[in-house]
Amino acid sequence: MDPHRRQFLQFVAASTIVAPATRAWARQLAASHEPAALASAKDALDVLDFEEPARRILPPAHWGYMASGSDANQTVRANSEAFQRIRLKPRRLIDVSKADLSTEVFGATWDTPIFVCPVGGQQAFHADGELGTARAARARRHAMVLSSVTSYPLEEVAKALGTPPWYQLYMPRKWDDTEQLVKRVEDAGCPVLVWTVDLLAGRNTPNMTRLARQDARNCQACHTQGPGVRIHLPMYEGLQGVYNPPEATWAFVDRLKKLTRMKLVLKGLDGADDARLAVEHGADGIVVSNHGGRAADTLRPTIECLPEVVEAVGGRIPVFVDGGFRRGTDIYKALALGARAVGIGRPYIWGLSAFGQEGVDRVLEILRAELTLVMRQMGTPSIREITAAHVLRG
Repeated sequence: MDPHRRQFLQFVAASTIVAPATRAWARQLAASHEPAALASAKDALDVLDFEEPARRILPPAHWGYMASGSDANQTVRANSEAFQRIRLKPRRLIDVSKADLSTEVFGATWDTPIFVCPVGGQQAFHADGELGTARAARARRHAMVLSSVTSYPLEEVAKALGTPPWYQLYMPRKWDDTEQLVKRVEDAGCPVLVWTVDLLAGRNTPNMTRLARQDARNCQACHTQGPGVRIHLPMYEGLQGVYNPPEATWAFVDRLKKLTRMKLVLKGLDGADDARLAVEHGADGIVVSNHGGRAADTLRPTIECLPEVVEAVGGRIPVFVDGGFRRGTDIYKALALGARAVGIGRPYIWGLSAFGQEGVDRVLEILRAELTLVMRQMGTPSIREITAAHVLRG
């Protein structure tokens, strides 16, 4: 079954405005056309193979939290579909017997330009949560960005990863709390603070709410303060626990710069104007991101926003990108358009949900192998050789 048709049937099955008989029919039809389940993570041939096993194993509310976007989910789809409008232009008869995926980020050498994006509350997907993800990232030598709303404390995740991760910040609303949290992160040895700025105005997620209503479990056993309220926020212990100040301005960037010695990266910018302001206010890097389509339904895929941001910063700071990356060719296209590295989100969560650490490990293995292959096919066996000359847009 076409994935868009299956998504439509799943939407109908979860809808509260159609007749119960119609919802039951949609659930039955979608289930009858589901692909066979994976017996093990190693059976996966590409990362999309993990999506259905994850959907099957997760409760509707947990699946909805991860899979849904804002408003009509159009930006979620746009992120992935935009790669189809970028074509590759290979070169032949070049020595590609050896491939070098290493890249330099803030003075450190990464083995690969693929990093693990921050995803909150990973125990909702597997008991090992962020610890399983960190162990897989360590085994495959990938950088990891840890969410502020992690299920496990930063210090435990750092042990599992073998080094302090980058830390994604949801800024507390009280500045005193921000100071305490940033100090804790810096004391833990994190080299980079990644402030997410695309949720400061809030968001609208009706699809997530619909799927939560479909969940027949008694969630009070875990969510003692009611469904939808997080069980535990270890990084906000001793703090007020409320974050994302809507009154934040560029002056807050200045305050953060003065507060910490860590590199400061702004996550959630998608245009030239904000990119130039980020440079002016001393940001050390930018992540072009729309929160995986979960911030606002802009219909502006990140891969199409990337060139504008890269041009605006003019090489003064590195630009990273996430949103919709599913294949090595997708990653290659972003590198060709100027990204220093590419973040992976939902695919590794699918792997974690279905198989724990083994699933995350296999997702990272597949993407690295695919990127290596396309680099060779393109006649660019090292990252530094990948340029905009190797892609055609439009």
